[in-house]
Amino acid sequence: MDNAHLQGHERFTMRQKTTLMVNQYVVTAARPDGSEGEVVAYAEQKPLSLKEEVTIYTDESKDRVLCVFEADQVLDVGAVYAVRDGAGEPIGSFREKPVASMLRSTWVLEQPGTAELTGRERNAVVAVLRRVWDFLPFTDFVPFLWPYHFDFTEGDKRLMAVDKKFGLRDRYVLDIADPAADRRLAIAQTVALDALQSR
Repeated sequence: MDNAHLQGHERFTMRQKTTLMVNQYVVTAARPDGSEGEVVAYAEQKPLSLKEEVTIYTDESKDRVLCVFEADQVLDVGAVYAVRDGAGEPIGSFREKPVASMLRSTWVLEQPGTAELTGRERNAVVAVLRRVWDFLPFTDFVPFLWPYHFDFTEGDKRLMAVDKKFGLRDRYVLDIADPAADRRLAIAQTVALDALQSR
């Protein structure tokens, strides 16, 4: 799917594939009934890299790169993740706000020529419960299954949302209300919400 066609979609689904070695994600354009449509992106997290890097392809054949995001430093805390297209041209960036994320995960999404968006977990209670869950002794074997959601806003206006669905496997729905938002950047941020944090 070319980028112009990709820009015409407002809703996507993302599911994590079950693998032992690397995180893999399949992104599809959602059909009107909410089911998965055509594959528009396939992501792989590069294993054992000093700086976090994820390559997102146009499909599972991995013939064409849709975009890549990479940290600007070795440490995750405070890192800015630059997003570039297949030719290496910048699309935008995102970063987590460490202090705000101690209680409620908060991200900043930046795209040249558009307003900065702040992405925050919608439910503060669920955010706290997830953090308590991480300290329990059995949680290495039992994941936190309750769904959580992120709203990306400019002021009080929600322009993007990422909703995790209930289930054993990670599955998300990405909704974009801003026509100017680069879908490649939005998909990269959605992958990061799962791949870059202990979920």
